Amino acid sequence: MQPLVHLRTLYDVQQLLKRFNIFVYVGKRIWDIELMALEVDNLYQAYVIDKDLYLQAKLVLKKEHRYEQKMAVERKKAHGKDK
Repeated sequence: MQPLVHLRTLYDVQQLLKRFNIFVYVGKRIWDIELMALEVDNLYQAYVIDKDLYLQAKLVLKKEHRYEQKMAVERKKAHGKDK
């Protein structure tokens, strides 16, 4: 298997998972990101991916998760909801 050198986007993480026949689609982007994080954890714990690749993937997923949380808050504010 060819090593991926740089994971920069969520698409890159999806392509990494795809190499192991892991396809994630739950229906909500934030849930997809959370499930991808669990799958990346499992690959690392099974010694299938190295630490560098694991950390790159986790960093991308964390960034995307924060962005989705921020957008959810902004959507609620835009629709006049307090919760």
